[in-house]
Amino acid sequence: MTGRLAGRRALVTGAATGMGRATAERFAREGAALVLFGLGGEALDAAAAATGGLAVHGSVTEEADIARAVEACDGRLDILVNAAGIILPDVPESLSDEVWERSFAVNTAGTMKVCRAALPLLKQRGGAIVNIASVGAFNGSPVNAAYSASKAALVSYTRTLAYAHGPDGIRANAVAPGWVRTPMSEWEMAEAARLNGTTAEAEFAALTGRIALRRVAEPEEIASCCLFLASDEASFVTGAVLVADGGGRSPTHNRAV
Repeated sequence: MTGRLAGRRALVTGAATGMGRATAERFAREGAALVLFGLGGEALDAAAAATGGLAVHGSVTEEADIARAVEACDGRLDILVNAAGIILPDVPESLSDEVWERSFAVNTAGTMKVCRAALPLLKQRGGAIVNIASVGAFNGSPVNAAYSASKAALVSYTRTLAYAHGPDGIRANAVAPGWVRTPMSEWEMAEAARLNGTTAEAEFAALTGRIALRRVAEPEEIASCCLFLASDEASFVTGAVLVADGGGRSPTHNRAV
């Protein structure tokens, strides 16, 4: 532990699994007091127990749930990490309104609503917002139209936050991961295996051959990116997008299916 976040309170959404949980654990080791918000039931409770944080169960699509999470910060907030997100399979010609609207409701509007609720606390002392986007924001997929569009919108929103609230001492940045070994990517690989008649591990192996570093990331590696952007080491970084994809850039032909 180096204590880079000692004395600070962080709210992390989507903290039950994957990058959200890894970020919460990393922040805890750096001395942050944590409020963990999201779905996940026992998994969220386990994350809170592991980090000494407070679990608030709820959805980023529900303003009453968001209000409870912000209230749990007890009047002070220094860092907000928005890691809650979903991915739903689709193709443009059959993309349903339901899939499009659900993707934006969680990935874009959900993040916006959490930021909107948290900004009054962040403005009191200044602070950092880190939004988890995706390289899909820049390199679309033929089977993830809604996901890619929602993440592109999130990048734009993050840049607007940075400009609007820089005078308040608030920095807002995004991390754009490529492939990361998370429950979401495991699901994507399983879906690819189902369509291609292979196995999830075979799909992962084929994928890594198209990434410069020849592997996918671990959630802890993305957590390190979040830590940098949340810490004083990034004191003059705002409105930026930190791409962490191992050199893959996930162009269309690099997607799972």
